[in-house]
Amino acid sequence: MAHGEVEAAKAYGLTGWKLYAYVIMPSALRRSLPYYSNEVILMLHSTTVAFTATIPDILKVARDANSATFLTFQSFGIAALIYLTVTFALVGLFRLAERRWLAFLGPTH
Repeated sequence: MAHGEVEAAKAYGLTGWKLYAYVIMPSALRRSLPYYSNEVILMLHSTTVAFTATIPDILKVARDANSATFLTFQSFGIAALIYLTVTFALVGLFRLAERRWLAFLGPTH
């Protein structure tokens, strides 16, 4: 957080919770959004390793389908497509959020 932002807000008359609500928290959320998006996508990928998903794990469903039908390529291929779709959907949502909340940074190229 830039020290000048806090000083400008105080000079404007913001103190206490208004300083946090209107200056500090929005700035902190904007700065943490790219890191948070990476963590969400990594957690999506690590649920297959940790088996801690609250809904039945996609990889477990693919394993069950493979053991029932012996169609290995089809069952794991569909699971891979589901993971790919969910990952690209999350990436797209986070890109939209970053474009909206980080627009003040300008183009990155």
